Amino acid sequence: MTELAVPAPTAASRGGVVLRRALRSRSALAGAVLLALLFLLAFAGPYLTRWGYDDKDFTAFRQPPSPAHWFGTGAAGQDVFAATVRGMQKSLVIGLLVAVVSTGLAGLVGAFAGYFLGAVDRVLMWVVDLLLVLPSFLMVAILSPLFQGSTWLLFVALLAAFMWMVTARIIRGMTMSLREREYVLAARYIGVRPARIIFRHILPNVASLLIVDATINVSVAVLSESALSYFGFGVQPPDVSLGTLLADASTDATTYPWLFCFPAALLVLIVLAVNLVGDGLRDALDPGSGQAT
Repeated sequence: MTELAVPAPTAASRGGVVLRRALRSRSALAGAVLLALLFLLAFAGPYLTRWGYDDKDFTAFRQPPSPAHWFGTGAAGQDVFAATVRGMQKSLVIGLLVAVVSTGLAGLVGAFAGYFLGAVDRVLMWVVDLLLVLPSFLMVAILSPLFQGSTWLLFVALLAAFMWMVTARIIRGMTMSLREREYVLAARYIGVRPARIIFRHILPNVASLLIVDATINVSVAVLSESALSYFGFGVQPPDVSLGTLLADASTDATTYPWLFCFPAALLVLIVLAVNLVGDGLRDALDPGSGQAT
């Protein structure tokens, strides 16, 4: 009689386990769906209306929402819907870029400092401590006028420069523990280069913290950009962001509420969606979470 071959059970990869946990998390799914819808609105919205964000309707000044202007019009006749979706684009892109740059920088600085120790650690941690004692909002407010008229990517770099230090210190501590693990010691003994060890063994083992940190940084960056733009230190005219729209509408918030409410509501939804995704990922990546694998 021919025996049937039974395939050997395969261990589930960490990525598969995390994905299953994330898919079971209602908060993560709700946040991801909401964030996807907001991105769709931000980048598809301009094609749904015949008005551009800098167009003016000289027959409709400060008009409430109507079929012609879904979110109403502003003091100069600008379409609030077109301006709002344009502002969402800029705020979302800035938030994502700042999160990627700041989290990546935190991971690299923390991993190199914790792995090499010695002079490398002292120099990198001196930079971290120096940036930690500087008031970030004040520094960005002071430096941002120097870049007015330049590309907005400089504003992204300026925001990211003050958002990575605490995470870098945490990654440094985790790396100091990981560098004594058997697989890291074995790689060192067989002559694997330190940079390869960091990228192949250290950073993948702290990826869960970096992912959660990146989601948190998105919402922090969006709020920071909005606050700085509100005070005139961020995105500059003729371009718009949610912060500039809120600043322009702040004096008319009670008399013409649609000018303020729509940008404010979308800003709240962006931060809520990112926080829901972050909470879900934190639960999925936490081995001690009560969810079944």
